[in-house]
Amino acid sequence: MLFMVIEHFRDQDAKAVYRRFRERGRQAPDGLAFVSSWVSADLGRCFQLMECEDVTLLQRWASAWSDLVEMEIVPVAPGKEVAAALGPDLDASPPLA
Repeated sequence: MLFMVIEHFRDQDAKAVYRRFRERGRQAPDGLAFVSSWVSADLGRCFQLMECEDVTLLQRWASAWSDLVEMEIVPVAPGKEVAAALGPDLDASPPLA
């Protein structure tokens, strides 16, 4: 399964988050795979796409960062797959494209 993880940097302290990342790495447990990430222009949030089959791996990972980051975890699916699941009469393009 895919998950969009929205990291809210505590005190908007991106430097502390990146410092820990340099020192310890992502700290993701085995079975939790990093796909991609984006950081907001104000350096207050990071959006990471992660993949795993066991949601408890996300919880363990969030716990390792909880002093610096508050994580919002949202299960997601590719738009084309959702459109296909909803039926053949739907256009496969995203709703707001």
